[in-house]
Amino acid sequence: MSLKITFKENEFSVGDSVKVNYKIKEKDKERVQAFDGVILAIQGLGENKNFIVQKAASDGVKVERIFPVNSPWIDSIKKLRGPKTKIRRAKLYYLRSPKARTI
Repeated sequence: MSLKITFKENEFSVGDSVKVNYKIKEKDKERVQAFDGVILAIQGLGENKNFIVQKAASDGVKVERIFPVNSPWIDSIKKLRGPKTKIRRAKLYYLRSPKARTI
């Protein structure tokens, strides 16, 4: 179990809010698309590390995407902010469940 990833001398951990700039190839053109959200989990060891980023889309829908750390398609990763409180879990899967509402 790994709690941190390193990308171009920058260190990221579970619970950080990040912006991942990902290269997308469409026909003969290439563009960069940003995907920003919270890192839910970091999986794998060594060359095979992956991290899951979850972002909130419209109407309470959440979108998750898995990024390989050593992918040539990742342009950059920028840390927007750290967690609000100290994270004591390796995987933040509890953020997937909807919040309980009081009616």
